[in-house]
Amino acid sequence: MNKYKAQPFFSLALRFALIFMLLVSVFEIGFSVLKNLSFSMMFEHIFSEGKWQYFLKRILVMSALYGVFMAGYYKFIKK
Repeated sequence: MNKYKAQPFFSLALRFALIFMLLVSVFEIGFSVLKNLSFSMMFEHIFSEGKWQYFLKRILVMSALYGVFMAGYYKFIKK
């Protein structure tokens, strides 16, 4: 039996979402540092006044959608 089928849906979705949020945040910040070649420019590009809210909202929405989709897939579709 699939080990994901016995777990509650929301805890499974939360686990997928948190892992996705962590990975996407690290990759996005890392690529921004590589693109701008400095931490100060990355900080200005992502975390300056008004831009950090957009960054956070986008990451949260993507993570929530990914978590719900993957939890649904593993819980209800995958055999």
